[in-house]
Amino acid sequence: MKQSIDGKALVYCEGAFTTPNGKTAHGLVRFTERYEIVGVLDSKYAGQDAGEALDRKPYGIPIFKNLEDAIETLTGSGNLPGTLVIGLAPDGGRLPDTARTVIKKALLMGWNVDSGLHDFLTSDKELTRLAVENNCRIRDVRKTPDRDKLHFFTGEIEKVDCLKLAVLGTDSALGKRTTAWLLVHGFRDAGLKAEMIGTGQTAWMQGAKYSMVMDSCINDFVSGEIEHAVVSAYKNEKPDVLVIEGQGSLMNPAYPGGFEILAAGRPDYIILQHAPTRTEYDGFPGYKLHSLPEQIHAIEVISDKKVIAITINHENMAEDEILEACKQVTLETKLPAFDVLKYGPEELIELLKEKL
Repeated sequence: MKQSIDGKALVYCEGAFTTPNGKTAHGLVRFTERYEIVGVLDSKYAGQDAGEALDRKPYGIPIFKNLEDAIETLTGSGNLPGTLVIGLAPDGGRLPDTARTVIKKALLMGWNVDSGLHDFLTSDKELTRLAVENNCRIRDVRKTPDRDKLHFFTGEIEKVDCLKLAVLGTDSALGKRTTAWLLVHGFRDAGLKAEMIGTGQTAWMQGAKYSMVMDSCINDFVSGEIEHAVVSAYKNEKPDVLVIEGQGSLMNPAYPGGFEILAAGRPDYIILQHAPTRTEYDGFPGYKLHSLPEQIHAIEVISDKKVIAITINHENMAEDEILEACKQVTLETKLPAFDVLKYGPEELIELLKEKL
């Protein structure tokens, strides 16, 4: 197994695993180079394999009822972690009260705690005191960097001479990041050099070397930080392909995202992630999801670049409905449609290789 950056970690996701609010945990159990994930906390799915609960295939990562059960089992197997990662990504990024008790217990054991929420743990005096007393670290991934470390847009991105792809979406919590990683790994498996440009806290937690956290960045510097990540990856890695993770969607009322990625990341083509069973924006009943043709049109007008393919999120679908959904999306949009999470990225990679 590849050496992880920060060692073994347990993921807290109480009450949210398999829901959109657990998307950080989803990303970590599917793939991360930053940690070696040894378990997930969610009493609803205790005793199950995290992969079976999430993707109907085993990942060898157990789900525990509570912290005490996890400690007992992981101590016995020699897999006791040194980090607790908050795997929740609820609307507004707020920390549930129930999580604070678990965090305190972890700190008392001398574990590090990493959080991607907007509620900064380092602002809690009791938690920071416990961290100091027990010689461990609290890390708020979404904390805005100091202004003197931020970058302003320069136009240097015009010198980036490799294929740039953006994975945008028709909604939030849709699987854009997962699809982006699958494409990066698919290109690498095909013998090409590919790098992920992360734009959220989970991509950073998964070990994306070139990333920024878009929704924690001061607005004046968002474009510059995107550009800096892309240019840095190009200069340092000399890749064949750069894949930029999308955020939110252009028309989402609460999470309007994607414009800065189009304007500053300047992708050559866009891949659009879509969940055919969704009719309303995630978490906002009454806000009707704009149609695929409308969203494709908006992207192409803004960017003057083409949406080249649709990737499908198969939530709320039976297995035998997925390929038919892909077919219907193709009939509606005249674009090829793929479920890369279910069937792998190979077909889409072959299509994209033609653009190199």
